[in-house]
Amino acid sequence: ELKAEITRTLTADNPHLPRDIVRFSFTERAYMLVDDMDQTIIHFTLNGYLIHKDSDEGRRQSIRSSTEAGSFIEEAPVEASAEATEEAETKDEEPTVEAEAAEEGEREKAAEAAKAAEAEEPLPPKQPEKKLANQFNFIERGSATYHYPLREKGLQTDPAPIETFSDNVNQWCIYDAYMEELERMEKAKEKEKAKPVAVKKEETHTGRKLSYVEPPHVESLSKVAKAAKIAERMVNLNTFDDIAQDFKYFEDASDEFRGQQGTLLPLWKFQSEKTKNLAVTAISWNQKYTDLFAVGYGSYDFMKQGHGMLLVYTLKNPSFPEYSFSSESGIMCLDFHSEHSHLLAVGFYNGNVAIYNLKKPNSQPSYKSSAKSGKHTEPVWQVKWQKDDMDNNSNFFSVSSDGRIVSWTLVKNELVHMDVIKLSADGTTMQGPEGLQLQMLGSGTSFDFHKKIDYLFLVGTEEGKIYKCSKSYSNQFLDVFEAHHMPVDSVSWNPFHVKVFISCSSDWTVKIWDHTIKTPLFVYDLSTAVGDVAWSSYSSTVFAAVTIDGQAHVFDLNINKFEPLCTQLVVTRKKNKTTHVQFNPVHPVIVVGDERGLITCLKLSPNLRKKPREKKGQEMKKGPEVEIAKMEKLLSMMREPGSKE
Repeated sequence: ELKAEITRTLTADNPHLPRDIVRFSFTERAYMLVDDMDQTIIHFTLNGYLIHKDSDEGRRQSIRSSTEAGSFIEEAPVEASAEATEEAETKDEEPTVEAEAAEEGEREKAAEAAKAAEAEEPLPPKQPEKKLANQFNFIERGSATYHYPLREKGLQTDPAPIETFSDNVNQWCIYDAYMEELERMEKAKEKEKAKPVAVKKEETHTGRKLSYVEPPHVESLSKVAKAAKIAERMVNLNTFDDIAQDFKYFEDASDEFRGQQGTLLPLWKFQSEKTKNLAVTAISWNQKYTDLFAVGYGSYDFMKQGHGMLLVYTLKNPSFPEYSFSSESGIMCLDFHSEHSHLLAVGFYNGNVAIYNLKKPNSQPSYKSSAKSGKHTEPVWQVKWQKDDMDNNSNFFSVSSDGRIVSWTLVKNELVHMDVIKLSADGTTMQGPEGLQLQMLGSGTSFDFHKKIDYLFLVGTEEGKIYKCSKSYSNQFLDVFEAHHMPVDSVSWNPFHVKVFISCSSDWTVKIWDHTIKTPLFVYDLSTAVGDVAWSSYSSTVFAAVTIDGQAHVFDLNINKFEPLCTQLVVTRKKNKTTHVQFNPVHPVIVVGDERGLITCLKLSPNLRKKPREKKGQEMKKGPEVEIAKMEKLLSMMREPGSKE
């Protein structure tokens, strides 16, 4: 499609002109085809009332206005000026040398006569000059009339001309419109002054003062704002046209010579001035609008906690976010609702959870927890939406370092919480007063719900353990996996196979598990701490992981069970770490976030998204069935006794 050549010729012909028009010719006594049609198109005409100052009529008007202005001067100079103007007119009409000489002589004579008259008779005292009315200013023209209409309901005492009356009415309408606009602007200023003063926070250890001002309230997007947003997208698509073409059509042909290896093609980069000093702490794609994704900004450093940002980007406009929200505390996690695509659940570092409604352009969340409504006492590390309950109320779950897994339900206009389970750290008891033994709670860092079984979910902890839990049992776990030696950064169920899940940790490893077996099926050592891991949306055997050295690793277990098919450096700056990675639900791209607030979009090459070949004689299987069969084949190979794998 890109190589196809389309030839277009521009002509001066009117395409809307009627063709094959015939008219009766009296000379030929027959109907003849008209060939010479007028191709001119008049797009705009306006009858003006302005006159050029050098034209005859312009000179006459200028002479008339000058004579009216100088009426207080004596008749002799007036006559001399009139003669001079007449001579000027004749001079314009017949510009000859003799006429110019005669004109100069007459001017000298007039000047001598004027001097003689001044010597004989003293000049009268000068009168103040009369200000001339501007004939082209309708406001002064209306105010200079002799009859003024009253404004009380259109009543009029003296009869005025119809034209004057209509002019004055139009002037009053314009005046009223300006006064109403002025009142509206003054009221808006008063509302801004009545708002509470923004809270200012000071950093004592650095000596810097940081003030965080909430953005002003926007009532609604006007038609102009909507049109401007569309125009901005069009300009950006033209600016990044080469990247858009690569996103849609480019396929790396060199994959044929690489064997099994693949590459990641950098596409757009998303960055905002407001998030330069913040790290990317969460990424979530919208399931309905697949070009839309939300990014949470905060800080993982305990000593550098401050404000946070929530930005919603689209692939159609990489230069500026579609939605922007600021928060007093850093954002640690977020999740889009799968059915109600405008709802976004967010967890904060201070233990609060909130829900943002993208349909309402308010700077504040629509729902937010508080100390009275059961907020967490430690940072919230992950939130996940669940299916609506029996009363069709939306609900989501959250996990925090305080060991609580809480269910939040939207009931009317408030968030109602319920503790689902409390994590207990085995063997960590504390001696209390009077010999009491206090049980220490575990610290949850990540969790994920089963894609098919609603009540089943996994929880990763700071101790490196993974708990298999159920919503029905709040006091005990279904199973415990001794997964890692350091905190579990991410745990996720396979989107296709019901038994498989994946986990990663800061102990440099990525592990793939069968929840019915206590030992991992696959263990991958990436030689540095792993920040995040994610399953692909198109294959049951493809996953990606990012490490703190700035690299992204893409695996496909169906092709190579030992090494990644692609290991590529995403972050080039020193002292920068990649923090999160997510696959797009539809398109073959991933987004990677780092500690400097930069989001990089990368496209997978063909070797990284291969589909299994269909064997002859077998029935045609659908996509999910093929992916389940692929994973089941791998599991059966791993379960065979004495298997080399």
